Amino acid sequence: MNDVRRVKPIEGTLDATVVLPGSKSLTNRALIIAALAHGESRLHGVGISDDTEAMIVALRQLGVSIKVDGTEVHVGGSDGLMMSQEPLDARMSGTSSRFLLPVLALVGGGTIDGHAQLRSRPMGPLTDALRSLGSQVDGDHLPIAIDGAVTGGPVTIDSSVSSQFVSALLLAGPAMAQGLELKREGEAVSTPYIDMTIAVMAAFGATVSTEGANIIVSPGGYTGRSYEIEPDASTATYPLAAAAIVGGRVKVAGLGSTSLQGDTDFSERVLSAMGADVTMNADSVEVRGSGLLDGIQVDLADMSDTAPTFAALAANAQGTSVATGIGFIKEGKESNRVENPITELAKLGIQGHVDDDGFTIVGGEPSDGEVDTYDDHRMAMSLALLGLVGEPVSVRDPGCTAKTFPGFWDMLDELAASARQVPLVLAIDGPAGSGKSTVAKMLAERLGIPHLDTGAMYRAVTTAVLRADVPLDDHAAMGDAAERADITVGKNTVHLNGEDVTAAIREPDVSSAVSAVAAVPRVRRVLVESQRQWATIRGAAVIEGRDIGTAVFPAATLKIYLEATVEERARRRAAETGDQDIEAVKQAIAARDEFDMSRETDPLTVADGAHVVDTTGQSIPEVIEAITSLWEKHRV
Repeated sequence: MNDVRRVKPIEGTLDATVVLPGSKSLTNRALIIAALAHGESRLHGVGISDDTEAMIVALRQLGVSIKVDGTEVHVGGSDGLMMSQEPLDARMSGTSSRFLLPVLALVGGGTIDGHAQLRSRPMGPLTDALRSLGSQVDGDHLPIAIDGAVTGGPVTIDSSVSSQFVSALLLAGPAMAQGLELKREGEAVSTPYIDMTIAVMAAFGATVSTEGANIIVSPGGYTGRSYEIEPDASTATYPLAAAAIVGGRVKVAGLGSTSLQGDTDFSERVLSAMGADVTMNADSVEVRGSGLLDGIQVDLADMSDTAPTFAALAANAQGTSVATGIGFIKEGKESNRVENPITELAKLGIQGHVDDDGFTIVGGEPSDGEVDTYDDHRMAMSLALLGLVGEPVSVRDPGCTAKTFPGFWDMLDELAASARQVPLVLAIDGPAGSGKSTVAKMLAERLGIPHLDTGAMYRAVTTAVLRADVPLDDHAAMGDAAERADITVGKNTVHLNGEDVTAAIREPDVSSAVSAVAAVPRVRRVLVESQRQWATIRGAAVIEGRDIGTAVFPAATLKIYLEATVEERARRRAAETGDQDIEAVKQAIAARDEFDMSRETDPLTVADGAHVVDTTGQSIPEVIEAITSLWEKHRV
């Protein structure tokens, strides 16, 4: 309890693929079901932690044959299921204590106890339900003694405190002679966990149907089978949030859009909303961050375990963040996950307050300090994120992470070891109309790498110059305007001094002036530095322009020079603009080529080591395929 783990800032940006342990929630559900099933089951990808070990030991105590071989668990089924003469010990596992209570009622009785922390957690809605089903239940907090078997039938339960009460009854339902007709009362919380329970039950042959708030479970039991456990979605929030906070890329394999776990939505509903790029596939999720986060308001009612992770993100975000829908986790979890994050962030200089239904946090720069974890694994793992940037953070009692993720601290070390000092850059240069913008955007999507539209940066500066009424021959004033301009280029937006100018920078007056502004050496120096910083904090970038491989990133991972004949480029431009005078378009493009290639500062030319790709007569997919092949060969 007196141990302290010092978390130090990571130097560079992350570049890691993380393999996480199996979901604790899925593991404990599958263990219960396999123990009640007819025949043997093999569970693959099991997450071995203190919580799942508590479940395994308790089921063995109830006569179930269980063999553990790494992350594979062989469960013998219900043949040996019997009462235990000794109390079951749920340790600190809420799912174990709640899921096992109806099992004790199935076998005719028994006692369950746990850690002092677990004894304080509510159990009343579940014990009341078991009483209504015919069991004699002594106690509404651990230790709880059960006497008498249940056969099922109709039951009503308060679902406003914890979804685990509903799941506990559902899991036991198929093994009850009459099945179960469960009616939920109160405003349901964490409903995705109930959906998860039903999905795992169905995988083992149970028949479950829903009618509004009612859930009907048919009798008949389960059938043993082979079952794959997904990586833990709640645990995945920590490395994925690290990418958003530090910058760079983190991919979690085996967890994606087909997941049964509601917490998978955290990536898109929270990380994406705060400014990170999220790529979600069927069997993976990848987050690429810049370290720049925006404060948001989000309802976390359906993924309440992620509240501490959100608090860590909010502490590093710009502006105010608000979490709602989580008032119910002030009690019923390992600790008060609404109040405690606010208390600990205050120790690091971050302001916030507790609300009736959640919390509010004002982002800033967390200071060096020491934080308490309340013997709560999720508090420890989320607070550790605060030390990855800025100032170090000391986390007390780091060992409590073993409850669900014994390898957490090793994972943090591996993330730090993956950090890159130099970004991966795919630099694309070429004359107007050669297809740079189209190709760059499609390559960024194909490779999962952020795309920087450098032209948007120059257009934003030009907008600032025009709004300041600076003459286009006053190079000093244009340089001043560039240095004053606060330009943020996002995935689909451009902001100038906090204003969204995405549409404004495409106005004709900007288009006609941008070449003159972009030719000013001081303007170029300012934006070259901005472009380098943009790519560096993201760890990778696809960037197109006219001097990317020569001036901005002369050491780019891969340099491409796109070209096409003037006739081909004129045809493309005319098709884009609707201009019918092809000859005039050709003359304009030729004049732009001459201007770009002859300018004094950073003229357009083929960079040393660049691969020249002539797009004349080639389709876009053909060009993308050729460059992708080159990228795979050059990427380190």
